[in-house]
Amino acid sequence: MQTLALYLYVLSAVLFILSLKWMSDVKMSRYGNLAGVLGMAVAIGTTLMAYQTQNYSLLLGALVVGTLIGAPIAMKLPMTAVPQRTAMSHAFGSFAVALIGMAEYYQRLPNAAEALGPFTTGVLAVEIVLGFLTFMGSVIAFLKLQEMISGRPLVYPGRNFVSVGVFVACLGLAVALVLNPTNSTLVPIIVVFALIFGFLLVMGIGGADMPTVIAILNAYAGLSAAALGFVLNNKLLIVAGTLDGSSGLILAFIMCKSMNRSFLNVLFGGVGSVVSAPSAKGGSGEERIVHAFSPEDLAIVLGTAQRVVIAPGYGMAVAQAQHVVKELEEALTERGCETLYAIHPVAGRMPGHMNVLLAEADVSYDKLIELEEINPLLAETDVAIVLGANDVVNPAARNAKDSPIYGMPILEVDRAHTIVVIKRSMASGFAGVDNDLFYNPKTMMVFGDAKKVLSETVKKMEAT
Repeated sequence: MQTLALYLYVLSAVLFILSLKWMSDVKMSRYGNLAGVLGMAVAIGTTLMAYQTQNYSLLLGALVVGTLIGAPIAMKLPMTAVPQRTAMSHAFGSFAVALIGMAEYYQRLPNAAEALGPFTTGVLAVEIVLGFLTFMGSVIAFLKLQEMISGRPLVYPGRNFVSVGVFVACLGLAVALVLNPTNSTLVPIIVVFALIFGFLLVMGIGGADMPTVIAILNAYAGLSAAALGFVLNNKLLIVAGTLDGSSGLILAFIMCKSMNRSFLNVLFGGVGSVVSAPSAKGGSGEERIVHAFSPEDLAIVLGTAQRVVIAPGYGMAVAQAQHVVKELEEALTERGCETLYAIHPVAGRMPGHMNVLLAEADVSYDKLIELEEINPLLAETDVAIVLGANDVVNPAARNAKDSPIYGMPILEVDRAHTIVVIKRSMASGFAGVDNDLFYNPKTMMVFGDAKKVLSETVKKMEAT
């Protein structure tokens, strides 16, 4: 039985690796998702087969509760809330791992001389710290993404020293536990410090950096699971946790590169703390003009276009406009117009957010063009349509050295012949920076819900 379980664990690990591989390719992402689901099913089934279950009622109870919570979320959750669901998945997962780690410690405590050696105690301490700080950080991330609390970072004098001090204290307590494993009173104190550090860490990060925060929390959750795998001597848990942790960390570094920011700057930079209110005046104090247009005007402009590039952002997600965007693409294609989608790595509120939304509307993968490939085409584009994006199309990232987003690679939609920005208002993005694109003479501002605006535009196009 143990040999069969080992082979099945290897199969599960291979499926997890294939899942990560395929998920990195838009065309293969569906297969990656299926591979991950199958790998987890094999892992759970093998574990139940390989180990003796002493209380089936608890197991079945957990299964029922998890199903009753998870199934409705999976079936009813709108795509706009996927970042929030991801944050809560990290919260629940890391919380479960942390609780198991604590239970394992207290279960071994009566036989501490043999069961709580320095290595085991150290791994348990690290796992508990990572688990609880990830839990608290994920909860804060959820609250920010859900806009239940402000998305601005919590900034105050010496905040980095406070955060680092709390973390050092937490590590000091963990070391003390390793030196004296029988001092069980240290465990709840470690938990409290880990929760405080998780709170301070994510509260100090602005909404503009939430996609990176999601990746970082993913890494923490994976590393805590890997640590638990060492304690439980479960090789698959070690492999799966390491894959999860390393992929999350690599993704976080990729996201930082996409924003031209260092990893430490994201964690401690406090971008978004100083909000620049939208202003109709430029840097020299002159009045700037916003050109407002209607869906009818947009339909006329699109009627003569030969190439249209659509740059989706969180506004498209909020309006659930992806299906109408697909209708617009079809209307343009009937007129012989080439339609492409400009995908920025950090558009939306989590990595791949725009890809998922557009895939849901059956937009062809071949039309989703990444930033490096689409930017050279924008100068030869008749119309660039910005759907609720803000910071990722802000020219300030290219030419305003005093801007907090300076140096961040952007979609250079301002190079198109005509720029159309569909937004509800002139409000700034997560970074709190006014967008010069709105005042560009080539920009047509169409105010309103993206879904309604595009629906009216499509109707006008079909009527002409």
